[in-house]
Formats: sequence, C-alpha cells, structure tokens
Amino acid sequence: MIYVHWLILLVYIFVVAVTMIKVLMDNRQPAKTLAWLLVLSFLPMVGIVLYFFFGQNTRKEKLISQHSMDQLTKRSMLEFVEQRNLVVPDRCRQLIRLFYNQATALPFKDNEVTLFTSGYEFFPALLAELSKATQHIHLESYIFEDDALGNIVADVLVDKARQGVEVRVIYDDVGNWHVSGAFYERMRTEGIDVHAFMPVKFPAFTSKVNYRNHRKLCVVDGRVGFIGGMNIADRYVRGQHGQPWRDTHTMVRGGAVYAIQRAFLVDWYFVDRTLVTDRRYYPVLDGAVSNDCLAQVVTSSPIARWPDIMQGYVRILLEAQEYVYMESPYFLPTDDVLLAMCTASLSGVDVRLMIPRQPDSRIVKWAMQSYLSEILEAGVKVYMYDGGFNHSKILVADDIVSTCGSTNVDFRSFENNFESNIFFYQREMALRMKALFVADMEQCTVMEAADSGVRGGIGLFLLRLWESLVRLLSPLL
Repeated sequence: MIYVHWLILLVYIFVVAVTMIKVLMDNRQPAKTLAWLLVLSFLPMVGIVLYFFFGQNTRKEKLISQHSMDQLTKRSMLEFVEQRNLVVPDRCRQLIRLFYNQATALPFKDNEVTLFTSGYEFFPALLAELSKATQHIHLESYIFEDDALGNIVADVLVDKARQGVEVRVIYDDVGNWHVSGAFYERMRTEGIDVHAFMPVKFPAFTSKVNYRNHRKLCVVDGRVGFIGGMNIADRYVRGQHGQPWRDTHTMVRGGAVYAIQRAFLVDWYFVDRTLVTDRRYYPVLDGAVSNDCLAQVVTSSPIARWPDIMQGYVRILLEAQEYVYMESPYFLPTDDVLLAMCTASLSGVDVRLMIPRQPDSRIVKWAMQSYLSEILEAGVKVYMYDGGFNHSKILVADDIVSTCGSTNVDFRSFENNFESNIFFYQREMALRMKALFVADMEQCTVMEAADSGVRGGIGLFLLRLWESLVRLLSPLL
C-alpha cells in the first residue's frame, strides 16, 4: 500500500512540474508567471484545478486555420476594395491600421446607423427586419431565453424557415445552461440550423467553461445588420429586480454589414466547420446610403493572437486630447486599461466612466470598489447610474471615434470572451454617442473619493482587506 502512496505522490509531482514548465514557456508577464508558480507550489491539487480552468494561455492555439480565415475574409475584402472615394480621418489612421493588422478588420463607408437605447426600441425593429427576410437570417446571441420574448423571436424564425429562408442561429452553451434543450430542438425540427457555441458536456473536466461567446450579432439578407449589447430575453425589455434596463444596440445599413456578416460566418465555421463564402451573402449595395460614416467591426477572442478590442481601448485613451467617455455595467479592468485611464486623466484628458449604482452581482460590486478608488485618485470622474441597471457598453472620444458592442470593461471581456464591437470614425456618430452619455448623466450621481462606505478604524481596515481579497478574484468573475 505504501508503494501506491509514493506512486500517487510521484505522479502529482510530475504533473505539477510539467504544468510549471508550461507556465514558464508561455512567456507572460513575470508577475503573472510568478503568481501561478506560487499557486501551483503552495496549493496542492487546488492550484492544478485553478490553472486548468483559468490559467491556460489559449492565444497560441490555432482553432481556425489561416487558410480558412482567408477564405472567409475573401468576399468582404473584395467589397472593401471596390469602395470608391474612401477617406480615412488622419486622427484615426493608426487605430484603423491596428485593427486591420490584428485580424483583417476592414473599414467600410456609406453607413446608415440607428441607435437603440432600450429593448422597447430594439426588438420591434429586429422583428420587423426578420419578417422582411427573403434570403437568409444569421443570428448570434450570448443568451437566447425560452421566455415570452425569446419565443416570439423563435416563432418569427420558424415562420421564415417554413418560407424557405435560410436561418442560422448560434447561442452560447454556458450562457443558456438553464434553457431547456427542447426550446432549440423545436427550431431545429422546423429547418433552422441551430448550434451551441463551444458546448460543455462535462464542466468539471474542461476549461471550455471559461471561454464564452458574448457576441450579439444579426444579419438579414446581407443588407441589414445588428450589433450591440442586447441579448434575447424578457429582462432587456421589462428590466429585472424592479429596475428598468438601459442598454445600447445599433442597426446598420450599408458597407459595415459586410463586416458583421464576416464576423458571424467566422463563428459559424467555428461551430459547424462549414465555409460559407458564396457571393449571395454579400449582395451588391443599392447605393441608397452614401455618406462619410466610416465603420469597422472588430472582434476579439481568447484564441486570437492579440486582445484586439482591449488594445483599441488603450490606444484611444492614450491618444485622446480632450475627453473619453465610457459606459460599462462592470469595471474590473486589466492592468493595461487601468493604467491607460489613469495616464490619460493625469495628462489632463477628461476621462469619465459610467457604471450602474447596483450591479447585478454583489461580489462584482465589492471587486469593483478598489479599482474605482484607484481611478478616482487619478482624477477620473465616476458616474453612478441611478435610473436602473445600465448594461450599455459604449465609448466616445474627442468627437471623432466612438464604439458600441458587447465588450465590458473587465477581465472577462478583454481576455476570456468572444466579443464584437463596431467602431465609428465620424464626427456625427461621435456626437450622437456623446449625446447618449450626456443624457444618461442626468440620471447619475457623481462618485466622490470618500464614498467608500465605512469610515475610520477597524471598520475601514476590514473593508479595505475584503475589497483587496475580492479583487484577487476579479479575473474569474
């Protein structure tokens, strides 16, 4: 029996040693590498489990070949080349080039954009466009609930499928664990091609559970596209816990629809291993939209070589000359974004962050506190939204660049999730986004540096200790 004990010990030491070598070979920041080595050394078994789920570096994995990506990009590239009189603002050239060099994200002009700030505005528009479909519908949502709203959308999709329209749907497996499989099976039996993104069969034995598709995309007939922050669920209309729901979503007509289509079809290849590249999914635009609204759809994922959207945020913050306004339901920033925000503010840029007064998770609220204290010390203005739960994810800077999408200002969005944002490079669009922020400010209270709850003595010490402990968990939240 003693030999069995020694054998188990040797196996464990071997596994730990191999894991440590893998951590070293990832060539991360020394602080992160050292932290994981300490966890593996001093937390037997627990350290292995934590690393398996949350510590692996997936950015070097090639889950989609370059050849496949080239095939999926070819059609959108042809449409990009055919654009005439494409003018790129000088202030935005390097940001646009950054996104292009990272993932061949192409800028498209001639875009008509509708902004939605609530589910009451967004879902009627979505249902109206779905009902007009004659060729195809491509829908991707992190959450697709089996509730009243979800069934209305599903009924429309079923009706279109019966009419002969191609309907493809992607939903996130973990984001919909609580949804009965019968809900999606009903759509499948009606001819809708439905796939779960990165399904998790045995959560205890896979790290897939940590990498989720948080994108919200829809393309109808290759002519109308939707991208933003709203999933398909009742709470996006009715609110939750007695609070109204504030969000931001966009509807786009014009060149940028090609980019939204490409983003969806890349994900479709990921779930279905089918290359959908036919020209009919990229129809020739009728020329009804002609303007200087330049848009670029940018995606990020844990399997991409670079954290695209996070790097874009950092560049915007560091290049800003006048202001940067940001809305996010969560604020658990990476070190890069945190430093960029503080650097911009200390440089005299008017940096403002808007977050909900009551996040939908108490532990997230505690984890956010230490980060908020840090940016407040650097002069960043923090606005607490009192008009309900603000789920909006927007950024606008210097009346020239703006973005809306699925990306929160937190570790999970920047590092672990599959996300998508649309970036606009036009003064008019920036002013419209700015107007949304200013309107939301009317329902906000400015947070002061002293707003830390408990004042003085042992209470303050325990509060700060708790915030620091919870902050350690922020990459996992």
